[in-house]
Amino acid sequence: MADTFLTLNRLFRERILVLDGAMGTVIQSFRLGETDFRGLRFADHAVDLAGCNDLLSLTRPEVIDEIHRKYLDAGADIIETNTFSAQAISLADYGLASYAYEMNKAAAQLAVRAARRATAATPGKPRLVAGALGPTNRTSSLSPDVENPAFRAITFDELVAAYKDQARGLLDGGVDLLLPETTFDTLNLKAALFAIQTLFAERGETVPVIASLTITDASGRTLSGQTLEAAWLSISHVPLVATGLNCALGAEQMGPFLEDLQRTAPLPISCYPNAGLPNEFGGYDETPEQMAATLAGYAREGWVNIVGGCCGTTPAFIEAIAAAVAGLPPHVPVEAKPFTQLSGLEPLTIRPDSNFIVIGERTNVTGSKRFARLIAADDYEAALDVARDQVAGGANILDVNMDEGMLDSEQAMTTFLNLLATEPEAARIPVMVDSSKWSVIEAGLKCIQGRGIVNSISLKEGEADFLRKATTVRRYGAAMIVMAFDEQGQADTIERKVAICTRAYRLLTEQVCFPAEDIIFDPNIFAVATGLEEHNNYGNDFIAATRVIKQTLPHVLVSGGVSNVSFSFRGNNPVRETIHAVFLYHAIQAGMDM
Repeated sequence: MADTFLTLNRLFRERILVLDGAMGTVIQSFRLGETDFRGLRFADHAVDLAGCNDLLSLTRPEVIDEIHRKYLDAGADIIETNTFSAQAISLADYGLASYAYEMNKAAAQLAVRAARRATAATPGKPRLVAGALGPTNRTSSLSPDVENPAFRAITFDELVAAYKDQARGLLDGGVDLLLPETTFDTLNLKAALFAIQTLFAERGETVPVIASLTITDASGRTLSGQTLEAAWLSISHVPLVATGLNCALGAEQMGPFLEDLQRTAPLPISCYPNAGLPNEFGGYDETPEQMAATLAGYAREGWVNIVGGCCGTTPAFIEAIAAAVAGLPPHVPVEAKPFTQLSGLEPLTIRPDSNFIVIGERTNVTGSKRFARLIAADDYEAALDVARDQVAGGANILDVNMDEGMLDSEQAMTTFLNLLATEPEAARIPVMVDSSKWSVIEAGLKCIQGRGIVNSISLKEGEADFLRKATTVRRYGAAMIVMAFDEQGQADTIERKVAICTRAYRLLTEQVCFPAEDIIFDPNIFAVATGLEEHNNYGNDFIAATRVIKQTLPHVLVSGGVSNVSFSFRGNNPVRETIHAVFLYHAIQAGMDM
């Protein structure tokens, strides 16, 4: 498998690779009927099967083999398996969910045989097979029920199970890489990537992964509402070999978004658009020469490493594209920057020169009596007003906590975050999933399509528990607050704060490969205005520990704060003030003299 990584990395530097075109478009040219899709094996199947293209890998494999051959002869370096909808969720519409693994393995074997034949004929031009994983026919960020916006037709766990089964079949069939594509809902893609990473860990082997996003119209957003940069940040935790755009738009319409992506993602970039926009009959009018000229223009700009075609394209398109980009230099990826980058529907990047970041803490049942009453009364619509108010008041991140003994906290977290996703103004900022219960944190992570923050984990239960949770947080793609708390208890001295954070840093960066910029340490700032003399140094100790942590643990952030502390000014005039954690940590990480 390592050879594929090496081959791709070498080819990305040497030339622009060509992906094949639309499988479905060419299948239509064969004018197959119901009996072709059924074959002998499914002759008595209770559901009509015409249109289930993925089934043809079992019932008409010679057709699929011929299509692969035509694309390879046209100049494709990479061909996709005939598995765009071959997962249990989509196949259930045909009563074929139980055949998903078999279809994927068979489709992979067909494509691999075709690619190996082509490579044998031209040894200097290796041909690779990408296992195609489409978006399914369900969306996990949007409700199909206008009367119940918190309802979802599919869950994250169901998506993970379906994608894992599909990926297993593709890997067992011998694909060279995996390609989750046509992403209209980033949470679906996160589930696919979660499944793939889980399967890799179980098998002890990996193949390269490319993820392709889909911008649905001129707004520059996915169907589920994310901007392109926000969507990229949502999946940036995965060690992809490339990312890009496909489907929905023609080559010309895709240009501005491709330009943005190649400036944002520090990876090789792919682009395989439709043959223009659909006409009134659902067809595509762009010619091979037109698409090839546009893609060649993008290549001359230095934007692409992989080009190909999506809906409406045929081997004639791929032949024209291959000729047009031959000899043009490949895109050189931008350099990754060690900034903390989060997203809701829109991106949030925390830089050393950023202004203060404000956490909205009123969507927290332990921090807002009003919010707690509304959640307890199942008045989620009114609770959503609290989130809207927080954003309108300047919050950059929403802290959501449902830790209350009388609540079903997992369900409350799920319901609220699903509802939050339907409110664009509130959903545009990142979410901090906050709980002392790990099951509640996971329930929250399964609902957010953006890149959020987990609050929090610690070494309290030992290294094995800490590493397991950190690995899972990484797989979901979240940043993470780490408390200065170990097996001996909460850190209460400068030395203990620094020692615990340093230990956690080493474990996270060396054993979990957790990026340092996604680690937010909380070295514990205890109540500093209690009136007890022994507590007078708590604030100074926090600042001193923070200074050492920032100097010795590169790129991490530090948070800390005291809520509802009573301060006295000018004698007997008490002032109640909430200190938001990131006010303090961000002031220090930006280098201000405290």
